[in-house]
Amino acid sequence: MELSGTLVLGGVILVLLCLVGLKSRRRRSLPPGPTALPIIGNLLHMDKKAPFKTLQEWSKVYGPVITVYMGPQRVVALLGYEALKEALVDQADDFTGRGPLPFLYRATKGYGLAISNGDRWRQLRRFTLTTLRDFGMGRKGMEEWIQEVSSQLISRINSIKAAPFDSTFLLSCSVSNVICCLVFGERFSYDDEKFLQLLHIIGDVLTFGSSPWGQAYNVFPGLMEWLPGQHKKTFVDIEKLRSFIETKIEAHRDTLDPGSPRDYIDCFLNRMNQEKDNPATEFHLDNLVSTVLNLFLAGTETTSSTVRYALHVLIKYPKIQEAMQQEIDTVLGQKRSPRMEDRKSLPFTDAVLHEVQRFMDIVPMSLPHYAIDDISFRGYTIPKGTMILPMLHSVLKAENQWATPWSFNPQHFLDQNGNFKKNPAFLPFSAGKRACVGESLARMEIFLFIVSLLQTFTFTCPDGPDSIDLSPEYSSFANVPRKYDIMATPRWE
Repeated sequence: MELSGTLVLGGVILVLLCLVGLKSRRRRSLPPGPTALPIIGNLLHMDKKAPFKTLQEWSKVYGPVITVYMGPQRVVALLGYEALKEALVDQADDFTGRGPLPFLYRATKGYGLAISNGDRWRQLRRFTLTTLRDFGMGRKGMEEWIQEVSSQLISRINSIKAAPFDSTFLLSCSVSNVICCLVFGERFSYDDEKFLQLLHIIGDVLTFGSSPWGQAYNVFPGLMEWLPGQHKKTFVDIEKLRSFIETKIEAHRDTLDPGSPRDYIDCFLNRMNQEKDNPATEFHLDNLVSTVLNLFLAGTETTSSTVRYALHVLIKYPKIQEAMQQEIDTVLGQKRSPRMEDRKSLPFTDAVLHEVQRFMDIVPMSLPHYAIDDISFRGYTIPKGTMILPMLHSVLKAENQWATPWSFNPQHFLDQNGNFKKNPAFLPFSAGKRACVGESLARMEIFLFIVSLLQTFTFTCPDGPDSIDLSPEYSSFANVPRKYDIMATPRWE
């Protein structure tokens, strides 16, 4: 009896030792990182306003692949061009998972392109890319659409008669109207109160997501649901966006001609009808509403913020603005609208616009990826369920990729002969299979809007160029540019 008890006790001890050993080995197979506290993880030691800066500093100690804990959530951060390329491009299939970011998950109810994984993501991405291209994204038809919207923007700015104005909502309305043409098949007036309210909401959503309060929701969503705060209003506002989208979808249903789809919603409704007898279909109303919400949000705020930031840069550096105008005048003259094919004849202008995107660093931590299964990477194991942050900031501001990473310098994209020069570390839209679906549209908008505006106006601000601060107003999920009243003086009588 005593011997039996001893054997049982010895067996239990042996099993416990094995489990401890396995856990230790598993911990050792994780990428290195700072010691974390229970529940709160590494949050106490992170810059609350710009956590990506802390991760950048830690990478100097632990290397380009590090493990941190944001609250109870295990996170692996990838830093530097080589690590991101190896993960997102060379091991693309392993890193296609999208992290269930609580704020985004709540906003989309778990549906739609941005938050999905597996077969749902593959079907929605393939369908969305094909449909947007069919309606002209990245092609001549879309170029003419943007030129028309740009012409309306110029007319509106002209009506202000060189008085100071806040460009935020004029640019948001113009940029948003491009994605609205693709998705809803219509444009909205600058004076449409309902549309302007939606643009305010979109701006507020991005600002909230980049605030400490928004980051707190992502780390402790269960706790935050019990607390009052800005997140409550934000989710009410998101429901207003969803309600607007649902109303548009119903109107499309009432007027749908299956043989002549007008826009993305019509194409999705057609696919829903084709697969109505398939119980496993991903083409249903929940995915339609949330994917349109994804496109509406992403297609409005990030591009309009980039155009607004570009104007701030040109006001701060008037000599760069003047050099761009001289190049534009030489190639286009006063009247001809810019075309995408002009970009190769405008190398300095193209270089400045690339540098704007690099320097702005609009989504420094990218949207988080997710380990759907255990991932072997650089000799480490990234366990299933780990959030993965491809740190775009670490590439766009890398000291081994850019001559002067912390200064605005168009020469980063010019060779010694003044010709445009590509840099593989230019990744503002991320890379691999989860790269932004609207990248070609955003590139086209940024180029055509800015060239058209500089062809017509010279931009200044009432307090002079030194008053412009290019550092972001908010900096976490996104680097949100500051707001300034600017002036647009017509260049030609």
